[in-house]
Amino acid sequence: MDYDPDLLRAFIAVHETGGFTRAGKRLHLSQSAVSHQIRRLEEQAGTALLKRTTRSLTLTEDGEEFLRHAEQILRAQDALAIRFQRSAVAGAVRFGVPESYVGDRLPPMLARFSRQFPAVRLDATVDTYLTLRDQIDAGLLDLAVTLSLDEDPASPLLRRTRFVWAAGAGFDVAAHAPLPLALAPRPCLHREVATRALEEAGREWRLAFTSLSQQGLRAAVKAGLAITAILQEDLEPGIVEIDAEAGLPPLPQASFRLLWSASGRTPAAQALAGQLIESCDAASA
Repeated sequence: MDYDPDLLRAFIAVHETGGFTRAGKRLHLSQSAVSHQIRRLEEQAGTALLKRTTRSLTLTEDGEEFLRHAEQILRAQDALAIRFQRSAVAGAVRFGVPESYVGDRLPPMLARFSRQFPAVRLDATVDTYLTLRDQIDAGLLDLAVTLSLDEDPASPLLRRTRFVWAAGAGFDVAAHAPLPLALAPRPCLHREVATRALEEAGREWRLAFTSLSQQGLRAAVKAGLAITAILQEDLEPGIVEIDAEAGLPPLPQASFRLLWSASGRTPAAQALAGQLIESCDAASA
C-alpha cells in the first residue's frame, strides 16, 4: 500500500506538536483538515495510531512503530529530491560534525560526495556539540550534525540514540562514596547530562578525571578510575553499560539532527544534507 506523504507529514506533525491545532498551524491547515488526514491514515493502516483523551494525545503501540517507518519514508523522499535536483551544484559548504558521529562511515561518504560534486569545496570541522551550535548561530558554518535532547521539527532527524552510564569491566559502584566521573571540561553536553542527572537524584559525585580528548576519557574509564556518560553506540571492548541495579539515575534519549545556519541552505549544502540523510537510511536498513 502506498501512503500519501502529506498524510505522513500530518501524522508526524501531530506527534511532534502534541495536538491537531498546533499541527495545523505548522502545516498551514485547519484543525479539522488535520483531523481528517489522520482519520484517513488510520483507515489505510487499519489500526488506531493515536490515543486521544480530553487531556492528552499519545501514540498507540502501533503508532510508535508507524512513526519510525513514516520518518524513514520521508527522509528517503527528501534525500531523493535533493540527490537528483536538476540545477548544477557548485560553491562551498562549511560543514561541522562532532567526533562521536564521525565513525567509520562518514569519511567515505564525504569522499563520495566530493567525487559526485567536484565543483563543491567541502570544508569540514570536527568539534563539540555545543561549539558547533555556536558556530552555526554565528554563521561560521552552513550545516552541522548536532546532538539534541529535544524533538526539534526544524532540524531533520538523522538517527536516534540514548545516553548510558559506562564503566570499565568489573568497576564497583560504591553506594555511599561520591561517584568518580571522567568528563570533558565545560561546555560539554555529556558533562551536563551526567551531572544534572546525578544532582537531580541527590547523588554525590566528584570529578576524578578530565580531558578534552575522548580517547583520554575512555582510557581512564577502562582503567577503572571513573565512570562516564556516553552514547550507547560508543561502547567498546573494555567499557560496559552500568544498568539500573547500580543505583544510578536514568539518562535521557537523544537524537542526531542536522542544524542549518540562517544563510546555509545553499544548493551545495542541500546536496550534502541529502547524502547524510541517505547514508543514515542505508545504515539502518
